[in-house]
Amino acid sequence: MTRGTFPGGRTAEAAASDEELVRRCQDGEVAAFTELVLRYQDRIFNLAYRMVCRREEAEDIAQETFLHAWRAKASFRGERFSSWIYRIASNLCLDHLRRSKVKVFSLNLPAEPDGEMPRDVVDPRAAPDEAVTKAELAGDVQQAIQALPPKYRLVVVLRHFYDLSYEEICQVSNLPLGTVKTRLFRARDILRKRLRGLVS
Repeated sequence: MTRGTFPGGRTAEAAASDEELVRRCQDGEVAAFTELVLRYQDRIFNLAYRMVCRREEAEDIAQETFLHAWRAKASFRGERFSSWIYRIASNLCLDHLRRSKVKVFSLNLPAEPDGEMPRDVVDPRAAPDEAVTKAELAGDVQQAIQALPPKYRLVVVLRHFYDLSYEEICQVSNLPLGTVKTRLFRARDILRKRLRGLVS
């Protein structure tokens, strides 16, 4: 398939599935890889940011994720591309946290390239007092998540920020189902204890 334009200016890359684009990457098509980067760059950056909490480090991890994906493209074997790229990013995040061993609790930094934190946006229709309460609670929840050990933090982020199923988390983390469920249970228990009294 060659690059072309569909009605409305849509390119052939934009119309192709992830897996088709990967196959074309394996044939050396840089344009196909560029489309994958465009599709996933925000999600990978957000995953890295949720894990390491520093914009510059998250940007570095996102860039390293795509470099690794390009170099390892020949190893892709038919699984969902999203699971594959999330696994690369997750491993890089965990490696980074193991090396740095720094816990960061600042939660006011943006999680989106445009400076927004979509999960923490206050409903503009809420009353002022309610809006402040929701914002404070969101900050408390975020801080509690960031205080989790990295292995627990990862499964919480994948489950509750990316809405991945247990099976998808298993694919991303290379963990058996029982371990994923156990880590989520323990993470939620830790969060419940830390947030006790904040949620009515």
